[in-house]
Amino acid sequence: MAADKVFHSRSEGIPSEGVKDQYADGKAARVWKKFIGDSNERTQNYKNFLIGLLRKNGCESVLDIACGTGIDSMMLVEEGFKVVSVDASDKMLKHALKARWDRRKDPKYDEWIIEEANWETLPRDVSSFLPGKLFDAVICLGNSFAHLLDDDGDQRGQKMCLRNFAQCLKPGGLLFIDHRNYDAMINSGATPGHSIYYNCKYPVDIKTSVLVVRGKPELVTLDYCIDAGEHNEKSEFRLCYYPHTLKKFTSMLEEAFDARAKHEIYADFKPLNQVSTPGFYIHVMEKAKQ
Repeated sequence: MAADKVFHSRSEGIPSEGVKDQYADGKAARVWKKFIGDSNERTQNYKNFLIGLLRKNGCESVLDIACGTGIDSMMLVEEGFKVVSVDASDKMLKHALKARWDRRKDPKYDEWIIEEANWETLPRDVSSFLPGKLFDAVICLGNSFAHLLDDDGDQRGQKMCLRNFAQCLKPGGLLFIDHRNYDAMINSGATPGHSIYYNCKYPVDIKTSVLVVRGKPELVTLDYCIDAGEHNEKSEFRLCYYPHTLKKFTSMLEEAFDARAKHEIYADFKPLNQVSTPGFYIHVMEKAKQ
């Protein structure tokens, strides 16, 4: 079910092929930068979690497949990783490209590759500029995967994309992928309020709507309102997501790796049993070595 069949989003647009670009009008891309906050103040427990696991597993090359404005990619570049950043939204990539240009005198940024790519054709797209390249790690974080809706009603497109992610990994490589706690949203109609990724310095209100079709949750819309406090300025935008439940998403991930991957699940970067109602679930898949 495509988002524009149900809601007329404030951020409409279609990229050249495949995944819908909800940032295509440029407005949400600009406001999103305000929402995520200063890249130099990235949530410390997130940074420690991601970089700690990458280093623990000897990862050097990282493919950021939902790089957006480049905030996570820059964090990894600063830490010495070899980063390739892709996104389906050229409006979001514009901010990443500018960030790289602004740091052009810093040698760490010389090898940072930024290209447009689509999850539905990801291995082919990456091979077009890096033939035969496989990565130590692939990251798809910040609730990015939930942007991909279910047009066919059986999640076949989502399953195909997860297989594409696995295909871009070296044997033994890691996939980091997350989603919001949609179980809580479905049950309560509200979004868990605390943030583990973002450092917005302004008050943020998120209105949550859940669309249920024939008894099945099909779509979640989040209406963001950021009060910048400057001349009564308020920034509003809407994003639509597929409501992945933890049980079903776990099953799809394991299927994408042919039930041969090591699978760890974290709640807000802590062990799953330590957080009763997390804002996010983070999955770490280790691809089989043979």
